[in-house]
Amino acid sequence: MNPLTCRLIALMGAVLAIAGCHPAPDQATFTAAMTTYLAKRGDLCLGKSAWPIDVTQHEIDVGGRNALQMPALERLGLVRSGVAEVVVDDEGTKHAMKVRRFELTEAGQRYLVQRDAKTRDFCAAHLSLDRVVGWTLDRGERGPDTHARVTYTYQVDAAPWTRDGEIQKVFPVVAGVVRGAGTAQLEENFVRTEQGWVAVDLPGP
Repeated sequence: MNPLTCRLIALMGAVLAIAGCHPAPDQATFTAAMTTYLAKRGDLCLGKSAWPIDVTQHEIDVGGRNALQMPALERLGLVRSGVAEVVVDDEGTKHAMKVRRFELTEAGQRYLVQRDAKTRDFCAAHLSLDRVVGWTLDRGERGPDTHARVTYTYQVDAAPWTRDGEIQKVFPVVAGVVRGAGTAQLEENFVRTEQGWVAVDLPGP
């Protein structure tokens, strides 16, 4: 066997070995990866993790986000409010100011979800995988075809109060996600690791 043939056989063997270690991803691969991701990060939350939440008179006057959203949650019995006095520092001068303070009720506590070791957030729904629509492979830090952008549709297990008309008005993103169940397409980025395909925003092992 001549040297060129030997080199070609060796090269083909190396290619096959690499392919054997990292087989081309398929529908089942990304279905499993998306299912794992949504099980860990599928909560649809409101970005309200610091309780109690105080609303100032200025926020009420200008129609601030919490000034609109918190009364809607209160009407449904998820929070309760009262007047509280806080001390504020206005350019070095401290003075007392009254605020409307909102706290979670027992009913509202049911929707407080531990997002990570330090953060709990008030959540409206949990997303699960409907189906993987498709994916594209790109070059990543680990080489060619080590980054994937996965497109998928989802199903939603939504809290009953998300059906309320006022809630849908003051939380339009939540309303849109819930309405999009089964039809709206979302994207998630994945990287190939020794443990398989893992979502970019999941912490490493």
